[in-house]
Amino acid sequence: MSSMAIDRRHFLIGSTLSLAAASASNAFAGVLDEDADTGVAPGDLVAACRRPDGSYSVVVLSLDGMVLRELPLEGRGHDIALDRTSGQAVVFARRPGSFALAFDIGDRREPVLFTTPANRHFYGHGTFSRDGRLLYATEHDNETRAGLIGVYDATGGYKRVGEFPTYGIGPHEAILLADGKTLAVANGGIETHIETGREKLNLSSMQPSLAFVDSTTGRLVSQHMQRADIHKLSIRHLVQDGKGAVWFGCQWEGGDAETPELIGCAGIDKPLRIIEPATPMGSTLAGYIGAVALSPDGRLIAASAPRAGRIVYVDTEKFAIAGETLLVDSCGITGAPRSGFVMTSGLGVVQTDQPDHTHLTTATFPGRSFDNHLRILG
Repeated sequence: MSSMAIDRRHFLIGSTLSLAAASASNAFAGVLDEDADTGVAPGDLVAACRRPDGSYSVVVLSLDGMVLRELPLEGRGHDIALDRTSGQAVVFARRPGSFALAFDIGDRREPVLFTTPANRHFYGHGTFSRDGRLLYATEHDNETRAGLIGVYDATGGYKRVGEFPTYGIGPHEAILLADGKTLAVANGGIETHIETGREKLNLSSMQPSLAFVDSTTGRLVSQHMQRADIHKLSIRHLVQDGKGAVWFGCQWEGGDAETPELIGCAGIDKPLRIIEPATPMGSTLAGYIGAVALSPDGRLIAASAPRAGRIVYVDTEKFAIAGETLLVDSCGITGAPRSGFVMTSGLGVVQTDQPDHTHLTTATFPGRSFDNHLRILG
C-alpha cells in the first residue's frame, strides 16, 4: 500500500455547480414507476448494442424480449452509468472513442451528447457521485499517456469541470464505493495511443494496479500493485461485495500456457488476493474476464468469460468458485432481484439464471449483438 500527494493543478472542479437536479423527489424508481409513455419499469435492462444494419445504439430492454426504447450512437458503445437520483443514464464510447450520450430513462428530457477534450479519450466506463451532481469517467491523456478521471457536471449539460489522476496507465472501470466518497479505479496498466488505436504498446513493462482515490479531492488514498510475476495480468472490472471488499476481474496479456487465475479482491487497506480454485480455471476461462456483477444478497460475484462462453460464480465468504453457467459469447452481467443474474451475449440473447444452475428465462433479439456490459433499472 502506498500513497502520494495530488498535484493540485490536476484537480480543477469549479465551485459554482448547480444543485438543481439533486432533488430527492426525482428518485430513480419513482421516475420509472410513473412512466406510462415508454413502458419502462424497474427490472428492465440497459445495454449498448450493434443493430442488424451494422449501426450502433443503446437500448432499454425487457426480460420478455421487447425493445422499449432505443437511441442511436455515432459509434460502438461500451458501459452505462446510472444515476438513481435523477433517472439519468450515460453510455460511453468504447476505447478509444471520445463521445458519451446522456439520456433520461423516462424520456422526459432531450438526450445530451458530450465529448472529451481533443487530447483525451474515454475508456468506456464511468460512475455518478452519490447525489447525482457529478459524473466521473475514466480517460486517457493522449500527450502524457497517463490515466485520468474526467469530472462532468451532470446538472449543467455535462460540461467538463475538472480532472484528477488515476495514478496509473490505462484505467478501465471505476466504481464509487459504499462510503459515497472513495473511487476504486482499475488501472489496467496497458499503454495505448490515439494514433495506434487499440494496439498495446508496453506489454513487457505494464504495471496494473487497483487505486483508491478520494473523489472530492483527487487524493490517492491507497494503491495495490499487481505482483511482478503476474504483471501482465491487467485489472479491468470491479464490483464491491456486501461486506465492502472490492472484487476484480482481469485479462491476461501473457502466453496461454502461463495463464494465471483471473478473479480476486482487495480493500483500501488489504492487498490484492487472487482466488486459487482447486482446479485451475485461468486457461479454461481463456484468460479473459469481460464483466463482473454482484448478487442481490451481496454474497456472490458473477464473472463473465466471453471468449470461453462461461459465467462463473464466486462465493465471497468461502473465497471459492460456486458454480457456472454456459452461454456462448456471454459478457454483459448484472444481479437481479428474485432471479439471481441476468446475462447478455453477442448473439442477441438475454438470459436469467441462478447460481445453482436453475435456468429461468431466455429472450432472443434477432440480428442484435449486445456489447460487454449490462445494467438493470430500479
